[in-house]
Amino acid sequence: MRDLLPPAVAVAVAGPTDWTGELLPAELACLNARAVESRRRDFTAGRVCARRAMTALGVPPVAVPAAADRSPVWPAGLVGAITHTHGYCAAVAAHADEIRSVGVDAEQHRELKAGVRRLICLPEEEDRQARLPAGISWSAVLFSAKETVYKVWHPVVGTWLDFHDALVEFDPDAGTFTARIAPARLDAAPVADPPALVNGRFAVDDALVRTAAVLPPL
Repeated sequence: MRDLLPPAVAVAVAGPTDWTGELLPAELACLNARAVESRRRDFTAGRVCARRAMTALGVPPVAVPAAADRSPVWPAGLVGAITHTHGYCAAVAAHADEIRSVGVDAEQHRELKAGVRRLICLPEEEDRQARLPAGISWSAVLFSAKETVYKVWHPVVGTWLDFHDALVEFDPDAGTFTARIAPARLDAAPVADPPALVNGRFAVDDALVRTAAVLPPL
């Protein structure tokens, strides 16, 4: 993720031991006693990485519990995000006076089924994907980009975004994307100055799709 984000954002990517690291009591309380092993490993790696990102900012590492919707609850004065997929986990954090919001996402690089594509793609996006360079699952990149856009939007606005609430365009040469939020969502936002545009970056290799975006301060 380091290659996709500005220097103001601290990045920590999970190493081999982070998946079985220590959780703080407030974090441990967020795990259901019946949580499967994969959920426990992902949650643990995310929190270990979150605290390492805090340390990189010069902030004492504290617990990052989960809200009722399972989104991470960052300490006052910080913004951040966590992502995990099979074999990969990363957390990012920044000072709230330097970055308004940050989102990251990682997904497996593979073709998505037609039914999934219909759920995430607007007709315009489907048309544009057909004209993008071959060799990349652009629907997987789109899915990841929209996950990142949601992670940027939700902490600022406090509402959900559906996959069809953001229209995403890619610049494959620059490795960037732009998401335009649906006017109806902007009109219904309960805060002033909801982000109408989210600009981000993406990277793709044989195994992973990674996306990231930040909102500058107002």
